[in-house]
Amino acid sequence: QVQLVESGGGLVQPGGSLRLSCAASGSTRNIDVMGWYRQAPGKERELVATIRNGGPTVYAESVKGRFTMSRDNANTASLQMNSLKPQDTAVYHCNAAITWPRRIDYWGEGTQVTVSS
Repeated sequence: QVQLVESGGGLVQPGGSLRLSCAASGSTRNIDVMGWYRQAPGKERELVATIRNGGPTVYAESVKGRFTMSRDNANTASLQMNSLKPQDTAVYHCNAAITWPRRIDYWGEGTQVTVSS
């Protein structure tokens, strides 16, 4: 089992910045993918960014050039969000996955990000 806890959400004005953090605990040595997803009211959960061990970071088109995901160590990941827009408002969830012998996904409860003037 893997437990994930997000932090760093809040209210920010358009054009502002926030940094989200995700702390993993439990059976973390088998994690080989970490990512951030978001879900806005009335919409489906969507990918924001994801990193596979040894691979490149993949970003949603809507956040390219504005968001940067990093995997700081085996147990933490962060998401630096710059030039925030009202359409970035959502609950942001941290994801961790074990992909062998089959994919198992773990999710954090999420942190609210609100972009509003």
